[in-house]
Amino acid sequence: MQSNEPNNLENSKPSILTQKTPNQERKLDLRWIIAISCLPLFGIATAFGLAPQTSVSNIPVQTVIEDIALPSLEASKNSTSNEDTFWITETIHRDDTLASLLKRLNIQNADAINFLRTNHDASVLTSQLKPGQTVRANTNENGDLIQLKYQVSATHVLDITSSDSGYTAKTYEISFNKHTVLKSATIKNSLFSATDAADIPDSIAMQLVDIFSTDIDFETGLRKGDRLVVAYEAEYNEGLEVQAGQVLSAEFTNDGKTYSAVMYRDPNGQATYYTPEGKSMHKSFLRSPLKFSRISSGFSTGRLHPILQTMRGHMGVDFAAPIGTCVKASGDGIVEFIGIKGGYGNVVVLKHANKISTVYGHLSHFASGLHQGSKVAQGEIIAFVGMTGLATGPHLHYEFLLNGEYRDPVTVALPSAEPIPTKYKAAFFAKNAEYAAQLNLLRTSNVASID
Repeated sequence: MQSNEPNNLENSKPSILTQKTPNQERKLDLRWIIAISCLPLFGIATAFGLAPQTSVSNIPVQTVIEDIALPSLEASKNSTSNEDTFWITETIHRDDTLASLLKRLNIQNADAINFLRTNHDASVLTSQLKPGQTVRANTNENGDLIQLKYQVSATHVLDITSSDSGYTAKTYEISFNKHTVLKSATIKNSLFSATDAADIPDSIAMQLVDIFSTDIDFETGLRKGDRLVVAYEAEYNEGLEVQAGQVLSAEFTNDGKTYSAVMYRDPNGQATYYTPEGKSMHKSFLRSPLKFSRISSGFSTGRLHPILQTMRGHMGVDFAAPIGTCVKASGDGIVEFIGIKGGYGNVVVLKHANKISTVYGHLSHFASGLHQGSKVAQGEIIAFVGMTGLATGPHLHYEFLLNGEYRDPVTVALPSAEPIPTKYKAAFFAKNAEYAAQLNLLRTSNVASID
């Protein structure tokens, strides 16, 4: 008997592999039901994952079709806009030539370079390249010059502009806007390092020295932590500070003591500094005829003369300074003598009010136009430091005489100048209140500067 069991096995294998029991069918149906029912949950989770605060309610959708006019390609190509050009500002260096300056300014087109080299009005740029001055140039991406501005002086600007017919050059007067600038500084090392850090111009720092020189020794008397606040005039052009003017008011705290000064211009335009109470900030005489110096030899009734090697009185003070340093008149007076006088060498003698005389010796030369009988004002330059006469090195020998008697210039009591005139007091105190409010803004805050 032939068995057909193998055939049955072969025939039955596929049906066994694909056959599903009732339990399996129920499990499969359950899986599909779970998977389908989870789809909304996945959608909600996704929606909340993207925007947790977004409403899941139906959002109406609307299709909008608009006609948008495109700009003309030819018009865009030929138009000139500010986006096509850019300004470059450069400061002239000491070793600059016109070529090196133009390279930094990105001026490359030959017609502009040729114009700058040959035009008479533009030649000021090549003939007066002043270190520290600024030049501004507007060029396009190809290096073609559109406009150039060069400040020729404190009051005038050279303007070179491109036009359809070529380049034109003209020099015009700057239109300044005057503003009051408020700044503060704290002394760490020196006055000028502090003012530099606070971006206070050197001219303002020098004015502060002059204003407070009778109260503060700026050579040796400054202390770390000393503080100053100052209001000064400044002239602006196109939003940039061009030059600083005069100090309007200032406070200087030195070694714990605060000194204040207020400027008042009388109807004649004469500017004088007073305390807030109206007392003059200046004495009738400067303590030193030099701005910055050191005493190399003090006043003495008996000392060994360095050249004569004999004991004799040194009836003045020697201020060491380089040859050519400016010598100022210590007070208003009249030139009583000017010329050569024995060991003094070149000397100037001034006669002042109240029987006071001052002597300036060992000078290299005198101020132009100064002669016997000339009237001089306090602070006016009368001569220059030298080493003429009996001198071992360059210095100024300075004497102060009262009623013909020698007094130590360093310690003699100097008379004060006149206070604010009565007729100007009302106007002065009104200005003082305005300036005091400005300085108080800096004094009571951490503001470094306001302009």
